[in-house]
Amino acid sequence: MPRENYRAVAPEATRKLGELSTLMHNSSLEAGLVHLVYLRVSQLNGCAYCVDTHTAEALEAGEKPQRLYNLTVWREAPFFTPRERAALAWAEAMTRLPEGHPPASVKEEARAPFSEKEFVDLTFAIAAINALNRIGVGFEVQPRSRG
Repeated sequence: MPRENYRAVAPEATRKLGELSTLMHNSSLEAGLVHLVYLRVSQLNGCAYCVDTHTAEALEAGEKPQRLYNLTVWREAPFFTPRERAALAWAEAMTRLPEGHPPASVKEEARAPFSEKEFVDLTFAIAAINALNRIGVGFEVQPRSRG
């Protein structure tokens, strides 16, 4: 079955969604944190293209491979800071909304290490990558070979 050429069919929407993603990379949050959140949410949503893209971007930005290898088990791995753990917990809760609203305790814990601006930016970053994942999964976008 042929894949839709969504970029050609909806160039303005594609561009705007990309701009939101770029805006979040340039927000009040540190770039490494945004990479981790984008990658973890993409893993949860099963977006192969986004997992590939955000892994490569994180590595290019200097992220340690060991941390990326352990991102799926971040709760058990000792490689993440309390701030990163708070962001990842919030990202998972906001990504799993169909399972129910995030518990107040998760929100309180997630807010603690962030300023109000940072927490709002974090929530927008989570929303942006969830939207991008839905495009990638819905249109079956495949990773490109880097070999």
